[in-house]
Amino acid sequence: MKIAYLFPGQGAQFVGMGQDLYNLNDETKSLFEEANDILGFRITDMMFSGTDEDLKQTNVTQPAIFLHSVILAKALGDRFQPAMVAGHSLGEFSALVAAGALSFEDGLRLVAKRANAMQKACEAQPSTMAAILGLDDEIVEKVCAQVEDIVVAANYNCPGQLVISGTIEGVDKACVLLTEAGAKRALKLNVGGAFHSPLMEPAKVELQTAIEETEIKVPICPIVQNVDAKAYTDPGQIKTNLIAQLTGAVRWTQTVQQMLADGAEAFVEVGPGNVLQGLVKKVDRSAQTSSATVS
Repeated sequence: MKIAYLFPGQGAQFVGMGQDLYNLNDETKSLFEEANDILGFRITDMMFSGTDEDLKQTNVTQPAIFLHSVILAKALGDRFQPAMVAGHSLGEFSALVAAGALSFEDGLRLVAKRANAMQKACEAQPSTMAAILGLDDEIVEKVCAQVEDIVVAANYNCPGQLVISGTIEGVDKACVLLTEAGAKRALKLNVGGAFHSPLMEPAKVELQTAIEETEIKVPICPIVQNVDAKAYTDPGQIKTNLIAQLTGAVRWTQTVQQMLADGAEAFVEVGPGNVLQGLVKKVDRSAQTSSATVS
């Protein structure tokens, strides 16, 4: 059976995440402790017994989700036999580590740098995102293009659910126009900034050098990447797409469609939560989905 493994992004975190993995065996505990050393603070304390507010900080959220996903994938051992992998935004880094293209240490360092760079970009320019429900993608794109302020289609999550991203003024204007165009809802999101938009350019510049200097190997299976929803194994192309990801859209609907076209017979979500399974079902109701477990 061809299994596609999916890795979640920001928003999947919860207090207590990873505690069971930490206690699973000496190898998993060692990985968490290594992460504490690399990050320079005890992220495990925040993951296991912190507050919701602690986990909402971008510099905590992103490495926490990365660690939960990657260590869970490692704990699967020989059961982890992917025909293909993909990750939603941050999850693309988790997918690359799980597929052997990035080392655990390099992946964590890149995620930490990415989180800090994104936080700085958010603080430099007040910005936001909004979920648009019940409209075709083409209509959302067309309306965003009409708004004078910066606002773009950012996350193509599933048919009828597209997240837009941009300046506060741009998103507000687009929400009004999209509601008038027939959107069932235009819901402002509680996020720190305009992820996957041109406003992340400073973060992209900061991360680019780090990615270029990091060794990426040929993965054990193709990775379907966010920026164009196509499958890659070439390390150079993977790097290029990873750099473009910060300002480019997350084409998740198209990613799931590509995986189905490539023969995926089941989708397994590796990490906290089950958001991606729900999105897969909205792309193809008959798709087989499950969560990775080590019990």
